[in-house]
Amino acid sequence: MNEALPDVPEVRVVGLPQLTSGFDLVERLDLPMHLKVHGPLDPLGGEQLAQLAESINLKGRGGAGFPFHRKLRSVAESAIKRGVRPVVVVNGSEDEPACRKDTVLINRAPHLILDGALLCAEALGARTLVIGVTRESTQRSMEAALAERGLSNSRRSALRAWVQRNPVRMVTGAAASLIRSVDGGPAIPPGRKISASQSGVGGAPTLLSNAETFAQLAIAARIGPERYGNTGLYDEPGTVMLTVSGAVARPMVIEVPTGVPLRYVLQLAGAPPVPQGVLTGGYHGKWIDAATVNEAIVSRNSLDAVGGSLGAGAILPISQETCPLGESLRVAQWLAEESAGQCGPCYLGLPAAARGMEDILNGGGPAALEALKQVAKNVKRRGACSHPDGSAMFLESTIKAFTDDLAAHILGNGCGRPVEGVLPLFEGGRAPTGVPGGAEPAENGASRQKIYVDWTLCRGHGLCADILPEVFELGADGFPTVAQAQVPRYAEAKALRAVRRCPALALRIEEDTRGQAPSRNLPVLSQGRGRRALGR
Repeated sequence: MNEALPDVPEVRVVGLPQLTSGFDLVERLDLPMHLKVHGPLDPLGGEQLAQLAESINLKGRGGAGFPFHRKLRSVAESAIKRGVRPVVVVNGSEDEPACRKDTVLINRAPHLILDGALLCAEALGARTLVIGVTRESTQRSMEAALAERGLSNSRRSALRAWVQRNPVRMVTGAAASLIRSVDGGPAIPPGRKISASQSGVGGAPTLLSNAETFAQLAIAARIGPERYGNTGLYDEPGTVMLTVSGAVARPMVIEVPTGVPLRYVLQLAGAPPVPQGVLTGGYHGKWIDAATVNEAIVSRNSLDAVGGSLGAGAILPISQETCPLGESLRVAQWLAEESAGQCGPCYLGLPAAARGMEDILNGGGPAALEALKQVAKNVKRRGACSHPDGSAMFLESTIKAFTDDLAAHILGNGCGRPVEGVLPLFEGGRAPTGVPGGAEPAENGASRQKIYVDWTLCRGHGLCADILPEVFELGADGFPTVAQAQVPRYAEAKALRAVRRCPALALRIEEDTRGQAPSRNLPVLSQGRGRRALGR
């Protein structure tokens, strides 16, 4: 089985290093070494910075690929119009098991990221800078970097700067999740979508982008657009940071100029000469087959053109000896577990999609395939964040890329190949501190609350299964299949909602206080009448 990637795997570079300059000298570039390697950096005005970003066609490196100059101008215009100071946020929340390039940059070159963020803060007149992270190593490195620059969260500081640490969750990396956590809420997306450029941290216009994006901006500001454009492709200049893992001899983070053949990158990492497929863009990305790999080059446009995706820069080949559908099922199950648990199409749809993939592997036939396609279609564009969309894209790409294996499982007795676990996941198949609903680790597991069904009142409306699928599942007769169940701690709020919304008042929650102190959260309820709300 493939173990989880370390925070800082091996780092290599093709051609001349830019972001990874100095990595051959020290493990981490502190401020004096950073200045020796990269030199000083002069400030730029807001429009100068926007023109620089536009001239190098800088796009967000976190997956979405939004043009940075448009985001910068939008924040500036909104701040001027409203007469408020904007906020700058660096998103270093790299919580996908197959991604480490931002983690490497924060651990080894934190000042390059800060250079870009401080350029933006000064150009915009921001007085607040937040760096969002989820790992202990990235928190330590960035806090040390802020201290080396004399930056702090003191009210007396001209620029207040701090590190925001959140749980390791797939949804934590969403911009809205990070902003919500900075404002004191849980690190999960809110129910409504608002542009951060218009209203972000504290309601102020917020410039939020990925850690690598700010580092790329710092490089371009030092060497200028012309020299920056001498590396890579004309329409996508510069370098790209990739994380290469999966069926490779040497998992690594690698800095490459755009335009390098993808097969060359795979060869450097020791991938199979003819991989069965390559997952591009990570677990919200797309598969391409072996023939397509030979056509693809490292660039956003090239990968899009061949049906792949640059996404978050993760590249994962699998060999001919493993079952691609089985490997994808492991990822689909992990993606389902990573739901924030607040949007029905996501927390109901993604587990259903994973079960659909499992049904295909177990010989469910054409009906199982059609069911999976329908579920994947239904979850898209219906969530508070991009998690259901990205997960659906991954599943649809899987069934499109491996048609021979699909036919073997649907029409025959399977492909006969094992599932080797070559696609990295966190220990136990999920993030070590990730819990549904964005709760902290201490809120994981079972609570002291039990929910009961009063069969004399139940009329089989089925609303309980919609609200609380962690506990209730409807049987063939349309009624719940359990009469009583322990409530997972993260689902206490949903349990209370199910009790209150049951049309027949057939649910109640009771607290099991045997040998334990009273719970701080749920009151004792009966027949849907709650005395007070949850202490959330």
